[in-house]
Amino acid sequence: MTKNTSGRGQRDLKVRVKTAKGRKLSSTRWLERQLNDPYVQAAKRDGFRGRAAFKIKELDDRFRFLVPGARVVDLGCAPGGWCQIAVDRVNALGKGGKKVGKVLGVDLQEVEPIAGAEIYQLDFLDEGADDKVKDWLGGPADVVMSDMAAASSGHKQTDHLRIVALVEAAAYLALDVLEEGGTFVAKVLAGGAEQELLTLLKQHFEKTIHVKPPSSRKDSSEKFLVATGFKGR
Repeated sequence: MTKNTSGRGQRDLKVRVKTAKGRKLSSTRWLERQLNDPYVQAAKRDGFRGRAAFKIKELDDRFRFLVPGARVVDLGCAPGGWCQIAVDRVNALGKGGKKVGKVLGVDLQEVEPIAGAEIYQLDFLDEGADDKVKDWLGGPADVVMSDMAAASSGHKQTDHLRIVALVEAAAYLALDVLEEGGTFVAKVLAGGAEQELLTLLKQHFEKTIHVKPPSSRKDSSEKFLVATGFKGR
C-alpha cells in the first residue's frame, strides 16, 4: 500500500492481492473486492457477521417493520447478520423499558448462538415446519424475512429459477405464520419467471415492491421484495 505525498492530496488506499499459486484469478478478484469493500470493513468494526446485515438495516430504515415488540422469523439465517439487526431493533434483549420482541432464526446448517435470538436447525420445507415455527414463536409472526439463495450452478437462469422457488416456499410459510398487517421480505435475483410470485404477494399484501438497498453491490443481480400490510388468511 502506498501514499500519494505529491501535494495533490492523499488518494484512497486500496489493497491489492497477488495471485497466489493454485488460486484462480476469479478468487483473487473476489478476495481483493472483499478487502476493499467498505461494508465488509464496517461489519467487522461493528461486530456483525457479514455485510448482509446492512441490507436488512437499510430496508428497515425505509419501511420500519422491525419495531420494538415485533416477532420475527429469519429463514436461512446463517451466518446471523440479519438476526443481529433484528434483535436490536425489536428489543429482543428487553432494554430501555420498550416492548420486548422475539427473533427466531432457522437454517439448514448449525449457526453459532446469537444473544437475544432463538436459533433452530430446521429445513423449513419439511412438512409441519410452519407449525414448529408458530410453536417456537408462541403465536403468529409480525415479520418473515429471507436472505436465502440456492447453491450456484453457474447458469444464471437456472439459479434464478431456483431462488424464486425458494422465495415462493418462504412466501407460503409467511402466509401461514404472519399476523394480519405483517411484513414479508425476501431476496430474489433480477430476471423473469417471478410473475406468479408477485401475483401471490399482491393478492395477500397491501403493497409489494422491489428494492435494491445501497449496500447491495452494483454488479450484483440481487434485489429484495418487500411486501407490507398482510391482509390475513
